Amino acid sequence: MKTEISTAVGFITRFLRTTGLLSDERLQLFSQSLETALGEHYQHHWFPQAPCRGSGYRCIRINHKMDPLIGKAACAVGLNRQQLFSLLPSELTLWVDPFEVSYRIGEDGSICVLYESVPPTAMNGNALDRISCKGELRIGRSNSSKAFNMMTVSS
Repeated sequence: MKTEISTAVGFITRFLRTTGLLSDERLQLFSQSLETALGEHYQHHWFPQAPCRGSGYRCIRINHKMDPLIGKAACAVGLNRQQLFSLLPSELTLWVDPFEVSYRIGEDGSICVLYESVPPTAMNGNALDRISCKGELRIGRSNSSKAFNMMTVSS
């Protein structure tokens, strides 16, 4: 869970870093605050044996409303709501699931993978090929006229 949370926090923090508005100390405080908030929030909602279970609960969402966990971390560094909205995309969905962190900017944007690893059972050959939570989302919406693309982002 730590790797997935760290990946998500790093992704959000990069938006704030590129503006130059926050000092390195304030960025680090934001990251620590968000990492702690996500860890506490996900504590009883992390299921490595069933990675899609609880995916909606672990979803970080900005849709013209700020995700409360991001808002809480921003408060810790003195960013007000208006500043935060100017620094982050107005529509962002970030899924933090066991073995995968992915995001989508905009409602119809491509789903991009930030982090992906193979579950330990899959490495031992004891598991069937798994479909990621976002793969299930795309399959579930396959009747839609919109095409969905998957893009992998590496750092």
